[in-house]
Amino acid sequence: MKASQTAALQAITPSGGARAITPLADPPDVLPDLIAHLVPDGHPIARDAALAVLRRHLGRIHSRVQQAFEARELSGLSAARWMAALTDTLIVAIHSYADATLPATRTREVPFCLVATGGYGRGVLAPFSDIDLLFLTDAPMSPRGQRHVEFMLYLLWDLGLKVGHATRSVTDCLEDAKGDATILTALLDARPLAGDGAVFNLFAAAFAKARADWGFGHFLSAKRAERAARHARYGESPFLVEPHVKEGRGGLRDLQTLYWLSRYAFGVQRMPELVGADAPGGGLITEEEAKAIRRAWDFLWTVRFHLHLVAGRAEERLTFDFQPVVGARMGYTRHGKQDGVERFMKHLFLTVRDVARLTRMLEPGIERAALGLPAVLPASDRALSDAGFALADGKLIAAPGFDFREKPVLMLRLVKLARDRGLEIHPLAFRALIRQSRHAVKLRGDPEANAIFLDLLSGRDGAAWLRQLNEAGFLSRFLPDWARIVGLMQFDTYHVFTVDEHTVEAIGVLGQLDRNELSEIAPVASELLGQLQSRRALYVATLLHDIAKGRGGDHSELGAQVAQEVCPRLGLTPEETETVSWLVLHHLLISQTAFKRDIEDPKTILDIAEVVQSPERLRLLLVLTVADMRAVGPKVWNGWKATLLRELYWRVAEVLAGGLSVPERDVRVARAKEAAASLLKGRPKPELERFLSLGYPGYWLSFDPQTHARHAMMVREADTSGTPLTIRTRVLEARSVTEVTVYCTDHPGLFSKIAGALAVAGASIVDARIHTMTDGTALDTFWVQDASGAAFDQPHRLARLSVLIEQSLSGRLKLAEEIRKVRREPARLRAVTVPPRVVIDNHASNTHTVIEVNGRDRPGLLHDMTAAISAQGMQIASAHITTYGVRAVDVFYVKDVFGLKIENERKLAQLREALAESLMTPESQPAPVPARA
Repeated sequence: MKASQTAALQAITPSGGARAITPLADPPDVLPDLIAHLVPDGHPIARDAALAVLRRHLGRIHSRVQQAFEARELSGLSAARWMAALTDTLIVAIHSYADATLPATRTREVPFCLVATGGYGRGVLAPFSDIDLLFLTDAPMSPRGQRHVEFMLYLLWDLGLKVGHATRSVTDCLEDAKGDATILTALLDARPLAGDGAVFNLFAAAFAKARADWGFGHFLSAKRAERAARHARYGESPFLVEPHVKEGRGGLRDLQTLYWLSRYAFGVQRMPELVGADAPGGGLITEEEAKAIRRAWDFLWTVRFHLHLVAGRAEERLTFDFQPVVGARMGYTRHGKQDGVERFMKHLFLTVRDVARLTRMLEPGIERAALGLPAVLPASDRALSDAGFALADGKLIAAPGFDFREKPVLMLRLVKLARDRGLEIHPLAFRALIRQSRHAVKLRGDPEANAIFLDLLSGRDGAAWLRQLNEAGFLSRFLPDWARIVGLMQFDTYHVFTVDEHTVEAIGVLGQLDRNELSEIAPVASELLGQLQSRRALYVATLLHDIAKGRGGDHSELGAQVAQEVCPRLGLTPEETETVSWLVLHHLLISQTAFKRDIEDPKTILDIAEVVQSPERLRLLLVLTVADMRAVGPKVWNGWKATLLRELYWRVAEVLAGGLSVPERDVRVARAKEAAASLLKGRPKPELERFLSLGYPGYWLSFDPQTHARHAMMVREADTSGTPLTIRTRVLEARSVTEVTVYCTDHPGLFSKIAGALAVAGASIVDARIHTMTDGTALDTFWVQDASGAAFDQPHRLARLSVLIEQSLSGRLKLAEEIRKVRREPARLRAVTVPPRVVIDNHASNTHTVIEVNGRDRPGLLHDMTAAISAQGMQIASAHITTYGVRAVDVFYVKDVFGLKIENERKLAQLREALAESLMTPESQPAPVPARA
């Protein structure tokens, strides 16, 4: 057995609590056997027969490696090495078969070497990785050599392999590598497979000399630029909930970059060669760090290997549908209150964080060892030098004699000085920050450390400094509760980041509001932040608002308790502590009310006012809500949600200020009619009196006077023309919605049919107001968005929407059939489960029964739910539609046929059962029982 294969079979213990790997018995050396089949007695078999032999052999390679890997006899890295070693047998056998098959020529042959490059050259292959080959010569390839290359490539392609290939002379290699960092990198991993070894030795010597002549600086710059472009494409954050295992930040490519830099600078083959004072570079990494690199390599390779096998292709992105499968295959199961998939993903995120940290730690060491140590200059002013800092390359670094281990508060002073002076932290200083972050435990409760930390948190660019402290590992040591949310993900499609990264993003949004950068997007919150008396408490509340996630139970309640303990340790006053705890407890109050309740209902406003009680707390709560929502992900915030939050804020603010935003119902209705009449001045009196008599009180309290005036014109046009159906659309760009108003004769199921038509049109309903008028007509208003969260604004789409509503109401549109044709969600999202839930509340409103329905969103869901409500004889007064990723949370205000709340328990039970059935997907509903003949 080859030494490379033996090394590939070293047993390790898999992560996540899985059982230990059983060492694999030595596999048979299949190379002689394969060549014997292809060239028996020196005579090559026919090509078709050879292809069949090679296919069987390739199948055995994949089957054997997969079997051993899935039996946990191999880790991912060991499997990748064995896959590459066994692939060598295939490639070398094809080379030998080609050489035996092609007839000799009389002309002088130009020797060439068959070389593996790229990942294959490093001796690692995933199941569906490309195989990169270089046909290396020292002179122009001879005609027979060219036929040899073509013969091999066609065989490999016929086997279904993805082959990257090049034919180059040694001189070509050097010229191409000098001008292309990608080629240079691939050649760093070059490994001879077959052919003339002397040619490869000549290349290796020339390539080593060329690298020395070119110097390290240009290669370092090229790899940094490549990495920056890669991160920009696949995610700057290592904490995206659907990470790219290979190319994302903290992924395999970042680890490979460290290897390439080390290989280029020092000629090492393995990272552990950098350990020890006598190692190249003077001991750039510790034994512990070398083990961390090995663990990360192995873990990420194991994930990648599983991902390829599960996907059946070269899939590198760990999407939602693959996460539970890969996690289960790696042995992650439910532990306490945390699902197996969440445990698996947390381990992955902690690993990619380690990779990002190792990059920040090792790369500057490689740079300085290769290019020389920086000149450490005394600080230009006495204050900086007295604080224990100096400048190197114009960046901040600890002065000689100042050690983070002996005085940990220097770590926070370093960050604060960098911020205050507008300086960058030197990479070597950040390296020290990472290595000594464990000493941050000594700073807990330290007054100076608390003061600096709170100043960093609430000061300029707080998110940037917080992210650096988190990446260095300092934050988890300084705040032990923070360590529990690092790398913690929620297995849903709503949150884009892990909990810790989401929190840092929220702090960043506060900074944007503070700098007035969001004045057009969130004008009220931007204005309010400058008026706050409890600014420091707001920043700490934002830091702690999700601190109790992953503990089971209500994270708001648990987080409020954590805040009571953490805030005094951070040096906050009792008053600030109480404010922070209250904000954490109620940080979802504003958003849940705005998106789930009827803010036109006076009780909704009074209920919030009773909880908030003070204008300052209301201001704090609104700003925290905006920061929290915008930090969830780019698609969560839109103009419609911003409008709802603003309207809710102003209504509650008026109540807290003692205003008359909630006077007696009759007085408010009278005022609304007066305002509408003033806008309709000049209309015939009978026409005006008819319109003013049409609406019930709920209608007059649901719209502004301008909308009432538009409705009056719709009613007049319908009366004049005798049209049974009138539809009007209006694009509200500021709110990112399109308003659709339907006026027609009321009948059971009207809402459901309109909702179905809108679903077929590709419109998502975000809010709705349903009004039956005194003459039996219906005036229903829907606010809709397209799939991207924007308003319907194209004329042809608006026209189609109106046509579909008309066809649905006339019965000419087969809703069920058309809804099934609507595009379904991507397969990767189907793995996210949403337990159905129906909650009926008779206390949230004085006049309506409030129904909250939670379920998996799908085209036509609202149609199905409203049809179920109508079938129970209920009237829908308003609907509030919210989606959180694939979760739909829809709230309906309903009455019975007599206009009263539904309080009969039997009817409520039937309603609950009907709604639960409507939440089932068509695929999950039981097939109808055939009628008996």
